[in-house]
Amino acid sequence: MPHVTRMIGVVFALQLATQAAQAQDARGSPALPKFPQVYETADLKIRVVELADGLVNPWSMAWLPNGDLVITEREGRLRLFHDGKLDPTPIKGVPEVKVTALGGLLEVLPHPKFAQNGFIYLTYSKAGEGNLSTTAVARGKLVGKEIQELKDIFVAKNWSNSPTNFGGRMAFGKDGMLYLTVGERQEQERAQNPQEHGGKVLRLRDDGTVPIDNPFFGNKAYLPEIYSLGHRSPQGLAFHPVTGELWEDEHGPLGGDEINIVKAGKNYGWPLVTYGRDYDGKKVSDLQTRADLESPFMFFVPSIAISGLTFYTGEKLAAWKGNAFVGSMMEGRTKWTGHIRRITFSDDGLPIQREPILRELRQRIRDVRQGPDELLYVLTDEKSGVLLRIEPAE
Repeated sequence: MPHVTRMIGVVFALQLATQAAQAQDARGSPALPKFPQVYETADLKIRVVELADGLVNPWSMAWLPNGDLVITEREGRLRLFHDGKLDPTPIKGVPEVKVTALGGLLEVLPHPKFAQNGFIYLTYSKAGEGNLSTTAVARGKLVGKEIQELKDIFVAKNWSNSPTNFGGRMAFGKDGMLYLTVGERQEQERAQNPQEHGGKVLRLRDDGTVPIDNPFFGNKAYLPEIYSLGHRSPQGLAFHPVTGELWEDEHGPLGGDEINIVKAGKNYGWPLVTYGRDYDGKKVSDLQTRADLESPFMFFVPSIAISGLTFYTGEKLAAWKGNAFVGSMMEGRTKWTGHIRRITFSDDGLPIQREPILRELRQRIRDVRQGPDELLYVLTDEKSGVLLRIEPAE
């Protein structure tokens, strides 16, 4: 009977999460103001400029060596922002995606040697038998406005009928390896199951094969791609520009969003420990920490529905140099409270200030990135999403 009761609770929580995601997606946020807008922040006066509108639930963006920007739309389109304008015709050759409440075309990432090999990587929700889907990585060559020779280089062992928690963020390390997040698809036990990719950060070669120096390589109890485990729904991934550490952020359920500094072979605890509660308000665990599990570097209660992650390293927004920025889609499960959270650090690297910015826009912020021009770029996750740029007001 305890097992049956637990399963009923999981199904109920999944239904609540799905309904919330679908309702938020259908509702949209309030109309945006006329841009540009000038805002005062704690350390800097900024101007926010709209660069493109009409994007349908944009999810990720990346710059190419020629200065072009590519943007994913969750419904399965890859868009090109060139010479200050959004090309109305999507890039051809993207994979066929299974669009769900929070699934579809996700991350876009050029290879570090894109100028030489033209490789571009896409994560997406891949359809399987029946209503099943999983997270997959496809790689192809971007030639003009078309991806050629596209093929899946990795398909996660994470099939589920859940419409959420796909993960899908990617980052290349200085070691040349591709780091990939995979969510646990609202099936909590997967995060601790070493024979599933769900709830993990994975480490792959650039062709999707397994590096032999992965922490569990050769251990038959674990899938060899696993780099870390015990994650829930990873939404941001980036390497720290100074320390070289891999930072990951993830959704908690009702509270308990986390920022983690990911280390090889470590277990980050979900669902054995958490600062959040389930969507029905009940405890997921009686523990927030455990000696044998990694605690988050930072956590957020109430949750901020954390999303994209970047570090600012430029001079044009000099007051923000060394700060981290994460997107927020809503705070405390309350509609129209999305923003960007700016995080400052002490000389010892400890988090100090957590300033919300762009709260006035009342939009779901899906991604925030530093551009090659040392300005910050923002995507709003809306049915009519926009690309924004944050620049100094002076």
